[in-house]
Amino acid sequence: MWVVDTCVLIDVLEDDPEFGRVSADSLAGHLHDGLVVSPITYAELSPAFGGSCILQDEFLGGIGAGWKELWTAADTLAAHRAWGVHVARRRAGAAQKRPMADVLIGAFATRFMGLITRNTKDFRQHFPALRLVDPSGRR
Repeated sequence: MWVVDTCVLIDVLEDDPEFGRVSADSLAGHLHDGLVVSPITYAELSPAFGGSCILQDEFLGGIGAGWKELWTAADTLAAHRAWGVHVARRRAGAAQKRPMADVLIGAFATRFMGLITRNTKDFRQHFPALRLVDPSGRR
């Protein structure tokens, strides 16, 4: 299964003029492997659906993305390592601030085939071995 990042889902939901079609096509192209969202992405999507789990679940079901994969101890350990490295790099002036959500989503994705995101640069610095797919084709 592929983990889908929040930005890609928002692209599709809002039919973003620049990224909506390429994001939808990327999801369709990876559907045969399975799609899943992390618990963090599930929470991040709440405002887009006015807090309605029913509407959000209908959307995710419509694009074929599951959301019921549980967070595991391995996810916690991966996030712990990545966050520790990031904070040390930031204190040394070698990294910018990043939201904890990206670290948590990336840690979750390490158990799966990879992550579909437009923010490959952000995830690559924390999880260099993680397979990343950018629907926009950027590197």
